[in-house]
Amino acid sequence: MAALKIKKGSTSHSAYNLRPTFSDVTERHTLAVVVDNEPGVLARVIGLFSGRGYNIESLTVAEVDHTGHQSRITIVTTGKPQVIEQIKAQLGRIVPVHDVHDLTVEGPSVERELGLFKVAGEGDKRVEAMRLADIFRANVVDTTLDSFVFEITGAPEKIDAFADLMRPLGLQEVARTGVAALSRGRL
Repeated sequence: MAALKIKKGSTSHSAYNLRPTFSDVTERHTLAVVVDNEPGVLARVIGLFSGRGYNIESLTVAEVDHTGHQSRITIVTTGKPQVIEQIKAQLGRIVPVHDVHDLTVEGPSVERELGLFKVAGEGDKRVEAMRLADIFRANVVDTTLDSFVFEITGAPEKIDAFADLMRPLGLQEVARTGVAALSRGRL
């Protein structure tokens, strides 16, 4: 009778091998975290990320329940699936955290961002900047004889595309709010 040999580190197809399998692909996730609105909470959340070397691509926070004194933190981060799972688990263990939702895996969601762009230029570049702003439905919120400040809202990809097109036309300065996101449909 031949003995069955299993190499160390190999995966067997057994009921005892219940560990989830993760890929090595870096993914982008949007997390919505409901916390108590009190001093130091945001610092603790950010500390969790910086202390473990996790990156935050976007961070927004605002009070969403004035009577209950709760805030919603929207975090966009990237990492391998096992890192994202660690982030969610560690966020859930912070005492003032009430809910952690991974909008990326929970279903369709809506993401929007606000961007302000200062574009300086004259002549044809100024005309082209106005034409592109019209196409992107950006609003002029300030103008001088040599510059515009455009306001644009939309998905982060739209904001990125607008910035890329404005660079050769005289983009001087950019301010972005970061992503605000909600899941679509009923909870």
